[in-house]
Amino acid sequence: MAEFEGIRTGRHCVFALHAHLVFVTKLRHRVFDDRHLARMEEIMRAVCADFETELIEFNGENNHVHLLVNFPPKVAPAKLVNSLKGVSSRRMRQEFPDLTHHYYQTNKLWSGSYFAGSAGGAPLKVVHDYIEQQNRPT
Repeated sequence: MAEFEGIRTGRHCVFALHAHLVFVTKLRHRVFDDRHLARMEEIMRAVCADFETELIEFNGENNHVHLLVNFPPKVAPAKLVNSLKGVSSRRMRQEFPDLTHHYYQTNKLWSGSYFAGSAGGAPLKVVHDYIEQQNRPT
């Protein structure tokens, strides 16, 4: 797919679809520090690549993460979210056993719900800057 000024092209379409996604930890537990968020970003970038989507921006705080995703029309946002949350939860629990005390009762890292908002009503730069300015824990 080619990209020109934020416009992407597929075989039969030209598109600029962006979603702002927010995932919250189960019971809003304060789970993440900087090393967790750095690894989670790598995991989520790999999942996005599998879906032919682009993770434009990623950041978070100790109990939630924000993603700005550019996706093609063939990708259902709900399926992308399901994969992002499922893969990241599984890998984070495998790679960081120290997180187990946060989810020992439910064996889940994420809350069952999520936020998905179409980005574009506000300039993308505003959403990008908002995510970039999250107070990442150190």
